[in-house]
Amino acid sequence: MAKKDYYEVLGVNRDASEDDLKKSYRKLAMKWHPDRNPDNPKAEENFKEAKEAYEVLTDAQKRAAYDQFGHAGVDQAAGAGAGFGGFSDAFGDIFGDIFGGGGAGGGRQRSTVFRGADLRYNLEISLEDAARGTETRIRIPAMEECETCRGNGAKPGTQPTTCTTCGGHGQVRMQQGFFSIQQTCPRCHGTGKMVASPCGTCSGSGRVKKHKTLAVKIPAGVDDGDRIRLSGEGEAGVNGGPSGDLYVVMQIKPHGVFTRDNNDLHCEMPVSFSTAALGGEIEIPTLDGYAKIKIPAETQSGKIFRLRGKGIKGVRSSTHGDLLCHVVVETPVNLTARQKELLQEFESISSADAGRHNPRAQSWMDRVKAFFAE
Repeated sequence: MAKKDYYEVLGVNRDASEDDLKKSYRKLAMKWHPDRNPDNPKAEENFKEAKEAYEVLTDAQKRAAYDQFGHAGVDQAAGAGAGFGGFSDAFGDIFGDIFGGGGAGGGRQRSTVFRGADLRYNLEISLEDAARGTETRIRIPAMEECETCRGNGAKPGTQPTTCTTCGGHGQVRMQQGFFSIQQTCPRCHGTGKMVASPCGTCSGSGRVKKHKTLAVKIPAGVDDGDRIRLSGEGEAGVNGGPSGDLYVVMQIKPHGVFTRDNNDLHCEMPVSFSTAALGGEIEIPTLDGYAKIKIPAETQSGKIFRLRGKGIKGVRSSTHGDLLCHVVVETPVNLTARQKELLQEFESISSADAGRHNPRAQSWMDRVKAFFAE
């Protein structure tokens, strides 16, 4: 039978003062005291009810708990040895619901379920595979359920026994002042079971380390650091918990020609001294084959030629990036005597009118002279 409201039992308003509570309780105590009502069996029940209500409502902490949580929010010892659930039990039930443990009052036993750990696998792929997409197979180590004991950790022919510390709940309750907090049982580590004869295959853990081969489909456009999630391919859970996930992390191998910047590609384009000066046409590689670029006369080092749409189409992009070719004018090496002679003659002619033939060098020299003249 549900308990009556304490304020109704004492016949006071919810904002009643301590004096009002005391006056009302004295009247009821005099009226229902068992010694004054020896022939009335309900008198003792009414007396206990009034006493319980008075003791709760005159305790500031208990009254606040009762106002907020009702009867489940207080911890009060009823008269004549009878007891009822208190504030700590109420919070214990809340924590039990969160963590999956059974209540201290003998609720159904349920060991703690743990999700398996997530795993990470670093997969190194070429720039070409990243750009076009591919499918590959990987072999990974993982903890899986032991087939010998079917995950219970006990030797075949035996069974785990209920943990004597937590009573099979997998959780133990710790009282800290006004609160009751549950934590994983230190003896069974949340399983709720003890294994007297461990399985020889898994040594009682219920899991064994194995290798498995998985197919991984890599979408076109993945970049360095991108992750592919394989749901449920991580480590096996504990006590029937779900398996974790496997995250395959992309690592793009360094390329001999290109470097990637988001969806754009960059490459250096060596140009001979004569081609840069006179102009010409050269072939450069792209991910789709070769392309020709016209080099205008008097091209300088550092000039960038952009080839639209010759980059990479990212996973989340609707268009391709560009290929940016950076001109590097190459100074000739291993010159023959004749080549040196011609270059010396060329230098002599150019020096006669440096401002015309070497404007950048002449401008730089003018700035140097101005600097030292200050």
